[in-house]
Amino acid sequence: MSEIIFDENEDWEKRILCSDESCIGTIGTDGLCKECGKGYEGKLPEGHGTVSSKPIAHVEQKTEEKSSEDDDWEKRVLCSDESCIGVIGPDGKCKECGKQLK
Repeated sequence: MSEIIFDENEDWEKRILCSDESCIGTIGTDGLCKECGKGYEGKLPEGHGTVSSKPIAHVEQKTEEKSSEDDDWEKRVLCSDESCIGVIGPDGKCKECGKQLK
């Protein structure tokens, strides 16, 4: 069994979780999530660090990319076989099982 070594400088009581509840990341001193890069929604507690010096356009660009991915997600066509988890590809066949779209 291996020993888990924690960063001695990490203060577990003061860490701030990402605003995105589906993300497992924590907010860094720059005000961004260390996992997904999303900016913290709300006011950072006193002494947590400085607000990000990165331009806002950087965060907006990530949001635009995500909304494009969301659009693709909404447009997908699921396989007609209810026991399959696949989606229909551009060739009209399921990418998982190969079944033709009805």
